Amino acid sequence: MFSKVLFFAALVAIAFADERYGYDAEEEYHQEPQPYHFGYHVKDHHGEQHREEASDGHGNVKGSYGFVDEKGIHREVHYVADDKGFRAEIKTNEPGTANQQPASVGFESNAHEYLHFHEDVPEPHEDIIGTGDFSSDSKFETS
Repeated sequence: MFSKVLFFAALVAIAFADERYGYDAEEEYHQEPQPYHFGYHVKDHHGEQHREEASDGHGNVKGSYGFVDEKGIHREVHYVADDKGFRAEIKTNEPGTANQQPASVGFESNAHEYLHFHEDVPEPHEDIIGTGDFSSDSKFETS
């Protein structure tokens, strides 16, 4: 009799445990764009960074950001995002840049055409240059 009661209790426990607790369908939440404006400017021993951006609440965004490092290399980016797409204008003196106009980006560079970062490395002295054979006692097995 005890085993029948135990079996029945287990069956009831399983039946109640089978009730599934799930999440309701997620409500879609849509909020209209709101006007905003933010910005910051940071200066320390590594250089300067800044950013500023504003939106009119209709999906139009204007902003700029940039940096100047401790060596004087700088980049300034001004951008607009609106119904005509994203457009940016970049001004920099970064090495390896040149004036160009890819896509909707204006790129103005005043980087020096030829930059020399490293001193000339002298040729090794004749006494240091080895001309002997190289040999090794390592044994490698190949299969």
